[in-house]
Amino acid sequence: MAEETNQNQEQDVPEAATAEKKPAAAKKPVGDAEAGAKPAAAKKEKAPTVEDKPFLDFMQQDYLPALQQAIASEGVRDLQLNFAKQKVPVRGMQNADECWQIVGSWQNGNRQFNVYFPDEDIQGKKGFSCNEGRVPSTLESFLIDERKVSLDMLVNRLVWRLNGQKWLGRN
Repeated sequence: MAEETNQNQEQDVPEAATAEKKPAAAKKPVGDAEAGAKPAAAKKEKAPTVEDKPFLDFMQQDYLPALQQAIASEGVRDLQLNFAKQKVPVRGMQNADECWQIVGSWQNGNRQFNVYFPDEDIQGKKGFSCNEGRVPSTLESFLIDERKVSLDMLVNRLVWRLNGQKWLGRN
């Protein structure tokens, strides 16, 4: 009889173990709507950057003011910046289409630079020219090796380029 009790107890253990597993296995299955909601809630969307703005808005609202401030911090007090769609004023480019340009000048126009955006996109092609009171003769590429151009990069690299021309600071 003692053996029968032990066998019954041994048989009861597996039943008890399966009984404990049944409630865990009987959990409510997750539906597609619930499964899709969890990853979306966990992953937050990034706020759009200023560089994602439409080209004209970015140029007028962000780039021009930042550029004005950066060049003024280098000691230029009479800087005039314009943003216009016009012909490229480089010799030999008279037949080229108009493109958007930042035109900056100071010292009564004796120092002038242009930054060109022919694609109307800050991530697209860009060019640069500068002159000292004459028509520029060279059109240079500008920021062509950069994968993703930012506002800070556009401002800083133009300031560096003007400083390389020895037009800023104590040069």
